[in-house]
Amino acid sequence: MNKITKAVIACGGWSTRFLPTVKTYAKQLVPILDKPQIHYVVEELIGAGITDIAIVQRQGEETLQKHFTPDQELNEYLKKTGKTESLAGLNNILSKVKFTFLPQTPNFPYGNGTPILVAKDFIGQDSFFYLWGDDMTIEDKPGNFLLHMVDVWQQTQAKAVISTFQVPWEEVDRYGTMRYKKDSTVPYQIEDIPEKLPRDQAPSNFINAARFIVPASIIPILENLEIDRGELWFVNAVSVLAKSNIVVTANYADANAQWSTTGDPQNWLKTNLKLAKNNPKFASILDSIK
Repeated sequence: MNKITKAVIACGGWSTRFLPTVKTYAKQLVPILDKPQIHYVVEELIGAGITDIAIVQRQGEETLQKHFTPDQELNEYLKKTGKTESLAGLNNILSKVKFTFLPQTPNFPYGNGTPILVAKDFIGQDSFFYLWGDDMTIEDKPGNFLLHMVDVWQQTQAKAVISTFQVPWEEVDRYGTMRYKKDSTVPYQIEDIPEKLPRDQAPSNFINAARFIVPASIIPILENLEIDRGELWFVNAVSVLAKSNIVVTANYADANAQWSTTGDPQNWLKTNLKLAKNNPKFASILDSIK
């Protein structure tokens, strides 16, 4: 199989759970410790060898593009004042990745499958990573989990790979859960991903965890997919793909990594605390709080 070099990050929507904070800038720029949360996502992709990233954003949203565009005046100021380390991490990103910014206009349907349709020309005929912009991977080295997904993709010759994270059974009704094929000779091959079923109906407690390797052939599936509960659901397209192709899962635990969502203030705070505990720069601050 060819190497994966492209990724699409979904950053659309109005982020109402973070209002009024993000009224004037993208939610993905809200910091986790000392960096915007999307900075971690991009570092993760770079660690996995990605060189081309499309960020699909709400129409009229410009702050993400501004963040990932070099600011010559600021760079000159930092150089004169001896503070170039302040933007060293961001400038390193800008030297390694080509960004494409795409508006999700109102003529597209609402839903988490829509950014792929917006990025159709960017994707071309290539398999690509698809990620939510408000979910993070917590791991020792950025990109290790995505490389684990690539290994699974190559070893199984699967059409798509879906990341999974095991949650307590009492939480399964919040997520899409994996239904695995019982008689498959391919490890962890799925049949479909039913959304938000109650505990007594959910097929497993392994949830879809916001990191995907998918083929360009997902695009015509999405283009012909029925709107479900007012949305174009990405997992519905994956379920269609799985009917005639091998789709497998890669579990976070198998790569010694954790999935964490930052999509609302409560989980954003939890993610900050998780990262702070493992960061010497911030761990002592936590210890000092009574």
